[in-house]
Amino acid sequence: MPADTPRQTDAVATVRVLTYNVHSCRGVDRRVDPARIASVIAKADADIIALQEVDVGRQRSGGDDQARMIAHALEVQSYFHPALHLGEEKYGDAILTRLPLEVLKAGPLPSVGEPRGALLAKVRMGRKDLLVANTHLGLRRRERMRQIETLLGPDWLEQPEIRDLPTIFLGDFNAGPRSPLYRLVTRSFRDAQPVGQGRRRATFPARWPLFRIDHVFVRNGLVSRGTEVLTGSSPRMASDHLPVVATLELRDDRKKESAGAARIHKLGW
Repeated sequence: MPADTPRQTDAVATVRVLTYNVHSCRGVDRRVDPARIASVIAKADADIIALQEVDVGRQRSGGDDQARMIAHALEVQSYFHPALHLGEEKYGDAILTRLPLEVLKAGPLPSVGEPRGALLAKVRMGRKDLLVANTHLGLRRRERMRQIETLLGPDWLEQPEIRDLPTIFLGDFNAGPRSPLYRLVTRSFRDAQPVGQGRRRATFPARWPLFRIDHVFVRNGLVSRGTEVLTGSSPRMASDHLPVVATLELRDDRKKESAGAARIHKLGW
């Protein structure tokens, strides 16, 4: 895993982010194996990791705290939000990182059937704050639209004090690029994999991917330098989704030190 500071060049800070629906760490071979999931993630060399369908204390997955186990294996911190409570059993989403992390909000979304939720956090990159929102939306089209409208509203991503921060919005949206939901999100966000970056790779189902429903969106100064869907025998076996990794650049917008200077300052970490 990377060090606890973002990568840098002379002009920009670079951060790698990963989104992964881990399916309770249950692979297509039906084996529950958080260590296998952690191994897949480690190979991505990601600075910020967003996980969905994480089990904590559930009998079906051996009672393990999967968020903590994966974080321990990667030597990072984690924050888990349970969208679903079944007595002492929990199921939900998590953000993992070595960067300084402040959770701003973790809560439910309007749901029909299985409860859904989201996590909103602020990550410190050198001298700048970066907003990260991780979610897993529902299976019904109308339900998903209510959920995305909630997330794009004033209680979540449009809170006045944070809406202008560089923002990464990622997760399992259960909706493809031709959906009304995708079009709504891309009114204010950019897909980290725009059309010009080559063939867009499907993420579900893992063995024979047909649908691109796991996404990374960015806005407010973040620029995508490419995305990849991790394939190979291990990612195709570890979960029913494939992980998506995006390399993002955050440009320094501080004022020039001298008139006519066009360079961008090095970030001071």
